[in-house]
Amino acid sequence: MTELTQRQIKILKCVVEEYIETAEPVGSETLEKKFSLGISSATIRNEMSALTQLGYLKKGHSSAGRAPTSIGLKYYVRNLMTSKNLSVAEEIGAKEKVWDYRNEFEKLIKEAARELASRTRSMAVATTEQGAIYYCGAAHLLDEPEFFNIDVTKAVLSLLDNNNYWFDILSKVSSDDPMTSSNIHLLVGEDLGMEHLDTCGFVYQTYEAGPHRGILGVMGPARFHYPQVVPLVDYFADLISSLTH
Repeated sequence: MTELTQRQIKILKCVVEEYIETAEPVGSETLEKKFSLGISSATIRNEMSALTQLGYLKKGHSSAGRAPTSIGLKYYVRNLMTSKNLSVAEEIGAKEKVWDYRNEFEKLIKEAARELASRTRSMAVATTEQGAIYYCGAAHLLDEPEFFNIDVTKAVLSLLDNNNYWFDILSKVSSDDPMTSSNIHLLVGEDLGMEHLDTCGFVYQTYEAGPHRGILGVMGPARFHYPQVVPLVDYFADLISSLTH
């Protein structure tokens, strides 16, 4: 893929972060007013057109603005975002919630999913190689405008009855998308492989807990607050692995 200029990288970062906040396509005037880019609205518009041709941005359905594509969002997560790691107090609080279940794997994975859903305000999903699926926080989906569309919500909820879908993800995880140094995994839009999920995303991590192996992650809008969500998914997956060794 064509290497981006520093100016394009800066504009892409601003578009992604504004889109995450507003759920609306972003226009050049908004970028000029809100971010100190030091260039004119016309120049910003030209660079956004270039980023669109390169596949990082796409046109909004009903406005002149642009929204990030799955490629643009993945580039942001890999290269541009600054993770907001958990504080020591947050780590201790999370560990205390699941500590009592460290010798009962099923209760541990359920509690981890519950805590992850609560802290990310998303739907948490956990699977095991033994064929079990645990989820929590489906109601959080309805807080996001993407899920006001009944077809989108129905498509996501239907996945909870589709064991094969999650196990296909688990089986591919060793060979697909190395994402970052921490090996967090991200599926966005068309990556999810189902109709109506263009505006959705799934951020997940693998765990290995004694004889148990699986994935733990969150499903929600493609415009996750990635700097908060990625460290939380990573932490809870690591916690499951470490508590049961």
